[in-house]
Order: sequence, then C-alpha cells, then structure tokens
Amino acid sequence: VQLQAFGGGLVQAGGSLRLSCAASGRTFSRFVMGWFRQAPGKEREFVAVISWSGSSTIYTDSVKGRFDISRDNAKNAVYLQMNSLKPEDTAVYYCAAERDRFTANQYEYDYWGQGTEVTVSS
Repeated sequence: VQLQAFGGGLVQAGGSLRLSCAASGRTFSRFVMGWFRQAPGKEREFVAVISWSGSSTIYTDSVKGRFDISRDNAKNAVYLQMNSLKPEDTAVYYCAAERDRFTANQYEYDYWGQGTEVTVSS
C-alpha cells in the first residue's frame, strides 16, 4: 500500500488542523493505521492508532482529549483531527500502515507516507 499524508501547515497555539492520509490499493481495510510524529532534534514517536474497522483507538498521553483519529475505509483514508494545538505538537507527522497487529510500536509498521509538517506558533 502507498500512503500520502497531507493537511499540515502553520497554526497558532489553540488552533486546529486536520491531517489526512490517502492510501492506494483495494486492501486498505486490512491495515491498522497509525500516526507518528518527529519533532526537530527528536526521535519519531507514536501519536495515535486505529484498528482495521475503526472500532478501537489508542492515543499517546500527550494528545488524549485533543486529537481524534478516524478512518473511512470506503475512501481509503485515515484522518487525524488535531485541536487545542500546542507549540510542542510541532513536528513532521507521518501516517503508517500495519497489516497484522494493532500496535503503537512504530517498528511493527511496514508502510509509511512521506510526512506532512505541522508548525504551531505560540
């Protein structure tokens, strides 16, 4: 599966952005989808994951209550709605796909998009 993330940009603290990730192929519903991010000078980290059907989600603690991951299997897309953004959310955001495991472990993911940059100004 090929992934393309988009929707990033510059936003003021407290604002919102919605990231989208478009997937190619006809087997999108067979993949767990995750969002990860890499801030400048830091390691890439887990943000959120959604199960194959969308019935289960997991978030990293720092985004709970602010971010919402969703998917539309009919449109081969996964989304990350980001609200109440903080400067510490500034990062390149990546979507990724994993076929077999519902996991937050980035090393389990086989397919990655190119990333979309989010900058939150204070």
